[in-house]
Amino acid sequence: MSLLAELRWRGLINQTSEPAALEDHLAAGSRTLYAGFDPTADSLHIGSLVPLLALRRFQLAGHRPIALVGGATGLIGDPSFKAAERALNEGDIVAGWVERIREQVSAFIDLDGNAAGLVVDNLDWTRSLDVITFLRDIGKHFSVNEMVRKEAVRARLEREDSGISFAEFSYGLLQSYDYVELARRYDCSLQIGGSDQWGNITAGMDLVRRMLGRHVHALTLPLVTKADGSKFGKTESGTVWLDARRTSPYSFYQFWINAADADVGRFLRLFTFLSREEIEALDQAVDEAPEQRLAQRALAQAVTRLVHGDAGLASSERITEALFSGAIDQLAAADLDQLAQDGLPSAEIAPNAKVGAVLVALDLARSNSQAMQLIKSGAVTINGASVAAVDATVDGIAPLPGGYLLARRGKRNWGLARLAD
Repeated sequence: MSLLAELRWRGLINQTSEPAALEDHLAAGSRTLYAGFDPTADSLHIGSLVPLLALRRFQLAGHRPIALVGGATGLIGDPSFKAAERALNEGDIVAGWVERIREQVSAFIDLDGNAAGLVVDNLDWTRSLDVITFLRDIGKHFSVNEMVRKEAVRARLEREDSGISFAEFSYGLLQSYDYVELARRYDCSLQIGGSDQWGNITAGMDLVRRMLGRHVHALTLPLVTKADGSKFGKTESGTVWLDARRTSPYSFYQFWINAADADVGRFLRLFTFLSREEIEALDQAVDEAPEQRLAQRALAQAVTRLVHGDAGLASSERITEALFSGAIDQLAAADLDQLAQDGLPSAEIAPNAKVGAVLVALDLARSNSQAMQLIKSGAVTINGASVAAVDATVDGIAPLPGGYLLARRGKRNWGLARLAD
C-alpha cells in the first residue's frame, strides 16, 4: 500500500486537497509536512496522539515532519467550534507550557537521520512582526466576507450570549502565516491537522500561493469519537493526559484496556503501529472470543509503551495483575504512588484509625454501620490480610512501602489509604 492508502485503511483521512495530486506529490520524493499544537495546558491529551503519530507515520515513509508548538497562536486561542471566548493566559505561563509540550512532541518524531524532524515555535517569526507589516503583507490577502462564512466563526457570530473578539477572529491569519514561514524556511508542502482545522489549513494554502507563488497541500484527520456517543479521552477523574504527572501510566493503561469492543478495532488502527495483519487478527479475536479481551490488551500495551516507555508499561501491568490477583506484595512504592495519584479512591488516615472509618473514607462503605456489616461478612482485607473484628484498628497492620494501606472490599473494589505522619 502507498502511505495514503494505508492512512485510508486506518481511518486516518478525513479530507485532502486534490487527493490524486497529493498522492503524486508524496510519491515523487521526500516531502516536508507539519502539524501544529497550541499550548492550552502544560500537557497534551490523548486526542493529540492522532496528529503526533501521523507525523511519525509520514516520517517512517521517508518524509520530514515538523511539529509546530504555537507559542504565538497559543497567546490568542483558536475559536474553532468553541462556544465562548477563551481566557487569555499570561505570556510567561504560555512560555512554560510551550517548553513542556516541546519536550512531549520531541519524543514522537526522530530528530536525527536523513528525514530528521524539527520542533519549532511560531513565536520565533511573529514576535518581531509589527502591526502595519502584519496588516499590509498578510491581512490584505484575506477577505472578511470569506472569513465570516467559515463555520467556526459563523457559529460564534450567531450566538446571542457570546460573539467573537477581533483577536480570535484574527487567529486564522496567524495560523495561515505559519504555513508561509514553514514553506519559505523548510520547503514545507503539506499541513495536517484535525478535521476542525480544515478552514484554517486551506486558508494557509491560499496564503502560500498568494505570497510565495507555490502550490501546497492539506490533509485533515478525524476527530475521535466513541461508538456509544460519549466523549473520547475523558474518564470519571477527567481528561487523559500524556504527562505522567497528570495521568499516571497505570490510569493511562486502564483507559485503553477498558475500550469497548465496538471501539477497540478502530483505536488499534488510529493509535498503534501494529500491521494490518495483526490488527485484523485481533478484530477476529473480538468477534470470536470477546471475553479474552486480547485486542484491548494489545491496544493498552502498544499505546502505553509509546507514551510511557517499557518501564511505564511494566509498572502498569504489574499494578493491574496485583489488583486482579490480590498479590499486592509485588507492588513497589512507585506503583502505590501511581494508584494514589489517580488510580484508586485514596485518603490520609490516622495511625490508629478504625478499619470501619477507613472503609468509609475510601468510599468502600456508605456508613460505619455498613462497614461493620462488611467486616462481619469477611469481605474486607487490608494489605492482603482479612479483617475479622468490627472494632479493629490499623495500627497493628504492617504498611506497604511508602506507608500505604491497600483496602479491598470483595474481589474488585479497592481503596488506598496513607498513614499520616
